[in-house]
Amino acid sequence: MGQKVSRTDFEWVYTEEPHASRRKIILEKYPQIKKLFGYDPNFKYVASAMVLLQFAMMFIMKGQSWPITLIVAYCFGGVINHSLALAIHEIAHNLAFGHARPMANRMFGFFCNLPLGVPMSVSFKKYHLEHHRYQGDEVIDTDLPTLIEAKLFDTTFGKFCWVCLQPLFYLIRPLIVNPKPPNRLEVINAIIQIIFDAFVVHFFGWRVLWYLIIGTLLAMGLHPVAGHFISEHYMFAKGFETYSYYGPLNFITFNVGYHNEHHDFPAVPGSRLPEVKRIAAEFYDDMPQHNSWIQVLYDFIMDPQVGPYARIKRKARGLD
Repeated sequence: MGQKVSRTDFEWVYTEEPHASRRKIILEKYPQIKKLFGYDPNFKYVASAMVLLQFAMMFIMKGQSWPITLIVAYCFGGVINHSLALAIHEIAHNLAFGHARPMANRMFGFFCNLPLGVPMSVSFKKYHLEHHRYQGDEVIDTDLPTLIEAKLFDTTFGKFCWVCLQPLFYLIRPLIVNPKPPNRLEVINAIIQIIFDAFVVHFFGWRVLWYLIIGTLLAMGLHPVAGHFISEHYMFAKGFETYSYYGPLNFITFNVGYHNEHHDFPAVPGSRLPEVKRIAAEFYDDMPQHNSWIQVLYDFIMDPQVGPYARIKRKARGLD
């Protein structure tokens, strides 16, 4: 468990991120993909059902013991909350109500945020869209691990700890690497969340609130559904910076596994990404891909060639 990773630096490249150019090539060959752009009218019902399910779980979890609370939070509540976090990912791309109704998307994001226990909907959008536009930029793309993370967690045991602590790094990293002052909608998001959390504590008790928050945190760390955090952009094959996963967990994660397809066409809702792959199969079938998020987590921790260093980075714009 003390084996050190073989990499001593990130994979630095001086090319543009690959998705914009591939999008242009694919659309020239398959212009019908443009018909897949737009929001999914069924999405809001699926996401709302998940929120209501967690509301119902608050009644069930009231009065449960700590062991039961933790087990249910990891095995069930955390999965639902992770799916809701990925619903917020869809909402960040205005795929709940379309680009013509941005405020409706933001309000729905507040609603989907409630069971997560911590405000994140607006802040996530602010940083995530830059991850798409400036993928790999060492400052702007806060999805990239920092040099400190890579140096501190460079052993097998270190990588295990890093995976468990992923929620912490996703929270703190943007504030250190690319800090931005909170905007009005972030303040509103926080106020709504605080009021909801106070409501939960008043009517159901602290343990139910912790059921929601702990489930959110556990399912972003060492958890099967959290495998997508690593499978998406960590370099398992040299020179490839985005990977897709086509396994069954896409069913509960709004097809986030179709990640090459998503970065190529962020205006296509998750429910239609399999159709993108079907139409443009020759662009995706031969690319390195993952078949199991559990295997991704295992390989990331145990393989000395993979770790926080295994990311493609580009120098910040304006810097050498």
